Amino acid sequence: MKKTPPIVCLMSGLLTAASLSFTPSANAAGAADAESIVQQKCVACHEVEGKTSWSRISHQRKTPEGWLMSIARMQIMHGLKISDDERHTLVKYLADRQGLAPSETEGARYALERRLNTVESFESQAFTETCARCHSGARVMLQRRPDSEWEHLVHFHLGQWPTTEYQSLARDRDWLDLTLNEMVPELTAMLPLESKSWNDWQKSVKPGVAGSWTFAGKMPGKGEMNGVMQVVEGSKDQFSITLTGQYSDGTTFKGTGDAILYTGYEWRANLTVDGTPMRQVFSTAKTGEMQGRMYEREHDERGFDFAAVKQGNAEPSILAVQPEYIKAGDTVELSIVGTGLQGDVVLGKGLTLLKDVSSDQNKRVLQVKASSTVATGAQAIHIGKASSDIIVYDRVSSLKVIPAFQIARVGGNDSSTPKIEAAFEAEAWASGSDGVAGTADDVRIGFMPASWSVAPFDDASAADNDVHFSGRMNAASGVFTPALAGPNPERRMSTNNAGNLKVVAQVDDEGQSVTADGQLIVTVQRWNNPPIP
Repeated sequence: MKKTPPIVCLMSGLLTAASLSFTPSANAAGAADAESIVQQKCVACHEVEGKTSWSRISHQRKTPEGWLMSIARMQIMHGLKISDDERHTLVKYLADRQGLAPSETEGARYALERRLNTVESFESQAFTETCARCHSGARVMLQRRPDSEWEHLVHFHLGQWPTTEYQSLARDRDWLDLTLNEMVPELTAMLPLESKSWNDWQKSVKPGVAGSWTFAGKMPGKGEMNGVMQVVEGSKDQFSITLTGQYSDGTTFKGTGDAILYTGYEWRANLTVDGTPMRQVFSTAKTGEMQGRMYEREHDERGFDFAAVKQGNAEPSILAVQPEYIKAGDTVELSIVGTGLQGDVVLGKGLTLLKDVSSDQNKRVLQVKASSTVATGAQAIHIGKASSDIIVYDRVSSLKVIPAFQIARVGGNDSSTPKIEAAFEAEAWASGSDGVAGTADDVRIGFMPASWSVAPFDDASAADNDVHFSGRMNAASGVFTPALAGPNPERRMSTNNAGNLKVVAQVDDEGQSVTADGQLIVTVQRWNNPPIP
């Protein structure tokens, strides 16, 4: 557990291996054990309403992380004494019994998957000003309550943080009246306790996850990867996993760990990959598919999108084509990743199969040549009954820095407030039929290797010499590592190492240099790191 002050520790440490990974005692625990814990630990404050119903507790639905945060709040604010094993048991029970349906988490999973640079946008200005000004709007979107519970939440906020009415966007209006009479009805209509989606999900047959999975992804700074994850079920909803794979440069990796399945589809795993502790936050709601994000436990900004298909699926499918593009006139070796990849290879117009390098039902490696006159755009790849596309292009016309805006955070060299890095990628585009870059018919090629640098974003940044003080950009990988936190006597007014930087990507395409830029704000430490920001 991180060495942070006690209050922060309970919040920032909830998703450690001691929390979401299972323990032997947690494996054996079931509904009866959870209900017994509630009776022993919770009824001093929560009124018994029925055999398995309690005030407040039984009138909310949340994700596993949401229930973790609720229990932590009881520990912090009300002195709840509870062991790790008991907390595991309660979270499992509550997430299964009072969770969210897959459709109810859509559009807000970025918070669960630790996508730190997501820019939120909501149609409701009232919601934005009332809820999303202090924490992410996703934290609210990932729970469901009746009107009485939303009203309780308003009073809790005001009772716990009395200065709320004096803060920005509250002090110039009757905050409590507006929140109770306008925001509560809006939340009740938008995020109700009862829903057809949840009722249908509870009754449905849940997809099985035990078996072998083919996966693919792309790690910023390291490149494309693919491999196989073996999932073996132990006791109910508890799994052991073994992961093996390789990067596009041939470097191999392997890992092992444990996973738990909440709510029939919320996959959470702790594993160690080549000595690095990592986490997985996936959805398994679609039969034969896993999707989500895998990231380092101590540096959740270091991670990648994880997509997997279950081997032996009834329908053959192509999960990824790596690399995702080929230049006219070039010959490349393509890795086709998926399942059921048996049968003849049929390529689109202008593509020629030179060699079937290796053949496996879950991965085919093909040597392919593109004609020098092939038209720019998507060309089909068929392997038996499975199909996908690859982009063919003649030249890179323009670039985009992805993401266009990002935040990094200074920090220390220990684990209490570590530096938060920022990773960028260069997205290449080709001109469409009009031959003009930057128009609606442009064709996305894909992410390309680039040379990276930083420059002052504006005159103020140049005057403060932010490029020198704020950190260093890895020219090859596009990963920016911020400087140490704390006052810096070498800076004007001894300020810290924050900065405002322009991020510049450069791709050389047959002697022609194409550039693009984005923005990076280097700011202060992340002091509080709850499961849902």
